[in-house]
Parts: sequence; C-alpha cells; structure tokens
Amino acid sequence: MVKKYQAQIYVTLRPSVLDPAGAAVKSGLAHMGYENVEQVRIGKYIELKLQATDEATAREEVELVCDKLLANPVIENYCFELEEGVGSRE
Repeated sequence: MVKKYQAQIYVTLRPSVLDPAGAAVKSGLAHMGYENVEQVRIGKYIELKLQATDEATAREEVELVCDKLLANPVIENYCFELEEGVGSRE
C-alpha cells in the first residue's frame, strides 16, 4: 500500500563556509538598532510531498533528492523531518 508523506527540508551552509548574505542581513539589522544579533546564517526551507510504500523508503528517497539536487554536499548540510499521512495545505 502506498502512503503519503511530507518532508520539511532545511539546507544550511556548512559552518566553515562564509555567508555573505547572512553578513549583509546582520549589518542591516545593526543599522536598524539590533546590536544584540551576534550572527546570521541564510539557508533554504523546502517542503516536498511524496508517496512511498513505507517510511524507510520515503526517507531514502528524500536523502537522494537532497544529495543530488537540493543541497550541494561540498558546502551545505541538510536535515529533514518526515510526516506521514499529510493532506493538502495549499
């Protein structure tokens, strides 16, 4: 039986990679008076809906999609959460 899943995927730069966009946001916040912000890192959030026979298969597929398309493993890390039986939230 095929089940529906939704993955919430978070892609972030590795800590050793410079983040010029994050630095620009931090600078902008400082100019707005938010001096207490110590660091800003910019990343991506992706929602992916898929069908699979079981959770293990769904996890494998999400990992392959992340490794091959959504994240650059040289400079980015990713993690994801997987929910079963999600309906349409559009």
